[in-house]
Amino acid sequence: MAMPQTFVQRAFDSGTDEHGWTAWPGVLMSGYPAAVAAMEEKLAEVVAIKRQDAQGPIIIGQTGGTLRLTLANPPANALSLAMMAALQAEIERAGDDKSVRVVVLAAPGKVFCAGHDLKELTAHRADADRGRVFFERTFADCSALMQAIVHCPKPVIAEVEGLATAAGLQLVASCDLAVTAHEATFCTPGVHIGLFCSTPMVALSRNASRKQAMEMLLTGETIDAATAKEFGLVNRVVPREYLNQVVNKYAETIASKSPLTLKIGKEAFYRQVEMGLSDAYDYTARVMVENMMAHDAEEGIGAFVGKRKPEWKGE
Repeated sequence: MAMPQTFVQRAFDSGTDEHGWTAWPGVLMSGYPAAVAAMEEKLAEVVAIKRQDAQGPIIIGQTGGTLRLTLANPPANALSLAMMAALQAEIERAGDDKSVRVVVLAAPGKVFCAGHDLKELTAHRADADRGRVFFERTFADCSALMQAIVHCPKPVIAEVEGLATAAGLQLVASCDLAVTAHEATFCTPGVHIGLFCSTPMVALSRNASRKQAMEMLLTGETIDAATAKEFGLVNRVVPREYLNQVVNKYAETIASKSPLTLKIGKEAFYRQVEMGLSDAYDYTARVMVENMMAHDAEEGIGAFVGKRKPEWKGE
C-alpha cells in the first residue's frame, strides 16, 4: 500500500507546493519517512508565517524574523507617491519592531522597479505651476525613502529578479545587500528622455566606482547582472529558481546575530565611510568601546570562549 504523500514529498514531486514554495534541490525524500518527518519539522519552523497582508501597493509578509516587502504595483512597480509612502512606513515600522531582524525588498517577474511613475509626474504638467510643487514633493519623498533604508537599524536585502531602472536601481543600491537572478538588468536611462538620473546617482555613486557610475549615467545603457556585480551594485548572482532560497539563507544567517550588534554595526558603517581616515578610526574606536560594554558583546565573547551558543538579549 502506497504511503500518503506528505507536504514535503508533494513539494518535491511538483517542484512547488500549494503555497508556491520551491522544492529544495538535491534531496531525495521518497522512501525515507524519518528524513521526511525531520524535513517537515524544519520546514514548519521556516514557514511559520507571522502575518501576510496587502498594504496598498505592497504585500507584507513576515516569516520568523524576516519581514518581506513585495512590490505589487504592476506592470512596472513604479515608485508612485503611494508606493513610496507605503514602503517608507513599513521600513520605519520594522526599525521599531523587535520581532523583525531583517527586511527583504522583492518583486517577482520581469520588472523589479521601473523608477518613478512618469504618468503620475506628467499629469501634473497641467498644474498652474507646471508641476513644480508636485515634482519637489515626489523627489523629496524618494530621497526620504532611500535614507530610511540606510538609517533603518535592521539590515535590508534587495531580491532582484528582473529590471531595476532609474529610481528602481536607486532602491537596490540603497539596500545593504542585493542578490539577483542571472536575468536581472540595471540602468539609469534618464539621458534618453532628457531627465538626468540625478537622485539615483547618489546611491549609484556610493556603490560603483566613479568611472562605472558615470558610464551608466552618461550612456543610459543597460547592464546585466554579472556586470552589476563587477561594478559593486550587487553581492551575488544566482539562478532564478534559487533566488528566494539564497536570500532567505542570507536573512536567516543575519537574523541569528545579536540585533543590537547589527544596529551598531550598520550605523557605524554608513557614518564612517563619509569621514576622513583619522576621524573614521577615532569614531569607530569609540563605537567599539560602547559595543564592548553591551550585554550581548559580553555574552557573545563568553559563549565563544565557553564553546556554547550565545543567547542574545538585544542589549
